[in-house]
Amino acid sequence: MFPPCLNGWGSDAMNEVLINPLVPLPVILLAGAICALLLAFALWRGLSGVWLRALASACVLSAMANPSLQRETREPLNDIVIVALDQSASQDIADRSTQATQALDVIVTAVQARPSTDLRVIDVPDSADDQGTKLMSSLSQILAEEPRARVAGIVAITDGVVHDLSVTPDFPAPFHVLLTGRAQDWDRKLTVQDAPAFAILGEEVLLGLRLDDVGAVPNAVANGRAVLDIAIDGGAPRRFEVPVGEDLQLPVTLPHGGMNVLQFSTPELDGELTARNNTSVVQINGVRDRLRVLLVSGEPHAGERTWRNLLKSDSSVDLVHFTILRPPEKQDGVPIDELSLIAFPTRELFLEKIDEFDLIIFDRYKRRGILPTAYIDSIRTYVEQGGAVLIAAGPDFASAVSIYRSPLADVLPARPTARVIEQGYLPQVSELGAKHPVTRGLTGANKGGQPPTWGRWFRQIEVEAERGQVVMTGVDDQPLLVLDRAGEGRVAQLASDQAWLWDRGFEGGGPQLELLRRLAHWMMKEPELEEETLTAKQDGDTLVITRRTLSDDVSDVFVTTPDGAEQTITLSEVAPGQFEAVLEVDEMGLYRLSDGKIDAVKAIGPAAPREFADTIATPDLLAPAVEKTQGGIVPIIDGVPRLRDVRVGRPASGRGWIGLTPRGAYQTTDVVLTSLVPAWLFLLLAAGLSVAAWLREGRRA
Repeated sequence: MFPPCLNGWGSDAMNEVLINPLVPLPVILLAGAICALLLAFALWRGLSGVWLRALASACVLSAMANPSLQRETREPLNDIVIVALDQSASQDIADRSTQATQALDVIVTAVQARPSTDLRVIDVPDSADDQGTKLMSSLSQILAEEPRARVAGIVAITDGVVHDLSVTPDFPAPFHVLLTGRAQDWDRKLTVQDAPAFAILGEEVLLGLRLDDVGAVPNAVANGRAVLDIAIDGGAPRRFEVPVGEDLQLPVTLPHGGMNVLQFSTPELDGELTARNNTSVVQINGVRDRLRVLLVSGEPHAGERTWRNLLKSDSSVDLVHFTILRPPEKQDGVPIDELSLIAFPTRELFLEKIDEFDLIIFDRYKRRGILPTAYIDSIRTYVEQGGAVLIAAGPDFASAVSIYRSPLADVLPARPTARVIEQGYLPQVSELGAKHPVTRGLTGANKGGQPPTWGRWFRQIEVEAERGQVVMTGVDDQPLLVLDRAGEGRVAQLASDQAWLWDRGFEGGGPQLELLRRLAHWMMKEPELEEETLTAKQDGDTLVITRRTLSDDVSDVFVTTPDGAEQTITLSEVAPGQFEAVLEVDEMGLYRLSDGKIDAVKAIGPAAPREFADTIATPDLLAPAVEKTQGGIVPIIDGVPRLRDVRVGRPASGRGWIGLTPRGAYQTTDVVLTSLVPAWLFLLLAAGLSVAAWLREGRRA
């Protein structure tokens, strides 16, 4: 091989001797073996021209090998320096962003001043789905796009908190870290270690929490105690004093069903790095363990099985069902020992254990002396204290023995007129019912002035609604289904006992199961069926705000963002009783909503963003990758290092400098291959040497 010579500006010429055989290599090896045997025979015979014969053999083999001169024209390629700029959320803490920008400017200027060097700057933002800082993934991608043989160095400007070290690439050049942050940084962080997604109402659930002081904690703070505030659904917080640096197990009992938003926070202290990790939001869905329902049927009838089948079909319902088969006034002479032996435990159910039921249903029940007035008064108290009663009225409701003519009348919204209407009619959803969640959007309901598509009923008890909400009507728009609140509880009156006709499919049937299930769940205060609600749902980068109401219009909603800013949102009606608006959100945290009547909260993003789980800048995570390439980790606060060339395999960092490895990469633009000696010349030399050997040996003979 000959040394390269400069062929012109920006180009190199490289000369190299190559073997370019004229025949396959096995043929050359076979010819060489034959020549070696012949020369050995000549030596054994003592021929004087052996050396001439050896030269002739060499010429023949050389002609077959065809040595050639390869001349390459090469174009030098620039080195590449990669700079990764960490722009994740943790880089906005304190003055880290300013440090990073200043360091980037210095590095860019230094690289641009180097001859034959290209610069690649990549940004590393927050990753999607709260995956943290994916620095190594970004570097792997850029290294896959660039020729590794041209990379002279990689510089990362970051706080060192990286969350994808498992995919660290094999760096082809020195890897350096310019570290943001300061040595005196310290921070207090709150971490939710364990929080369930669901919890049973009325039962305590343990939440795992921890408060930690990290970094250069000042002595004035390191006292081992901290203040912890706990707020539910944006309400007034309760304050506790808890130890720092210990795992905490906090018992919490959810106040209501549906989504409960719990906010844990600790006050910001003077000098701590950030307050973004002083707050954590947990969303827990409150569910009932079992819904306990008491169904009391006054007498057997065709619709009795409807209620039983409905409640038994729901696996979350515990049903206690009693049917009064033989009222006290029935005197038929049947011996007592031949009657049902199961006594009706009235005292136990209606006095001692009444509070254990979530719903009591009276299906065609009338006063027969089985339930004394004191027991019915107990039911009234049960409703006023938060219970629920549903009356499915039959003809007896209009009679003198009606359950209305008891202390229960104080909580019933509709009064019977003593008239029973016996004629066919189509149950209708009222104008108010089109807005109420119990009856809104029922399958087959009347829409646009058209009659409903379900079947008729044939009996209605005429009642006068004295209060409450009439959501369904029957004959001559008479109240058919009336809902009301009484004290803390709820009451529903269905002025007919023929809902079972829909279940049997009469005249096409109707949404009997849908209606009765909604009705039961509304009475048991399921949040999805509340008529006055203000909710928010995240949809990508937007927040869909929904106001459900029975009114014709709603007030504007005031939204308080996590940073304390306030916005006023105007809602538009999208369906009867439902108003919506869409709000663009660009910040994670707790959003508070209020329209002056109802308050709501919505947590956007994770309970604790990963970027703020560890806020103290650290060299420890990236140290192994740096040491593997003999690079360096330099705190920016100590000054941005100079750039220096180093040879491959040498230490690439020192006091005040970091090294780049010039790669000397090139691109071959032309290749010329020329035989050193023509084959005919080798053959001529071989022939001449053979003749000379023959002549020499002939003289000696």
